[in-house]
Amino acid sequence: MARLIRLGRVDYREAWARQQAELAAVIDGAENAVILCEHESVYTVGRKRGALANVLHPGGTPVIEVERGGDVTWHGPGQAVAYPILRLEGDGRDLHAHLRRLEDLVIDVCADLGLEAGRDARNTGVWHDGRKLCSIGVACRRWVTWHGLAVNADPDLSAFQAINPCGFSSEVMTSLSRELGVRCTVDEVELLLAERMRGW
Repeated sequence: MARLIRLGRVDYREAWARQQAELAAVIDGAENAVILCEHESVYTVGRKRGALANVLHPGGTPVIEVERGGDVTWHGPGQAVAYPILRLEGDGRDLHAHLRRLEDLVIDVCADLGLEAGRDARNTGVWHDGRKLCSIGVACRRWVTWHGLAVNADPDLSAFQAINPCGFSSEVMTSLSRELGVRCTVDEVELLLAERMRGW
């Protein structure tokens, strides 16, 4: 059973430091952990070559380069974030399978909320009708994963206009609230994520 750690709304650097601490603990034999949180506004840049060029005009919003795979994305209020710190063992030592598992998790959460979502065959994440609801990017050290996923519950989507999110035009990004036609809160999404990830 994974330890669930709820941080509430937290500065990205604080959550990043907590991830690193939990990563070290799991590598040393602690139980898996799942960190659930919401961030103050920040742009994070992954290891993909050229990703920094997709930060267009961030204004005063911090831009942080991190260890995860992928391109640039935004985190901020209205977005539910989950960082599973998981030991991959045996046949589970497959990062592509881990990414698909994260996608399946969010697809199931969308179904719980009454929205049909799915994959894009060429691009990691969770999508609805050609628009992106969830960004996913992970890192792995000694077969323990960290970083994770960000579900757009009810954010101000204009924050994506300062970047090419995951290399796309900002118009590709959407939210659960927009697609459902009713407000969907971070608390609602976090509860559903927690219920499904508790057994990880």
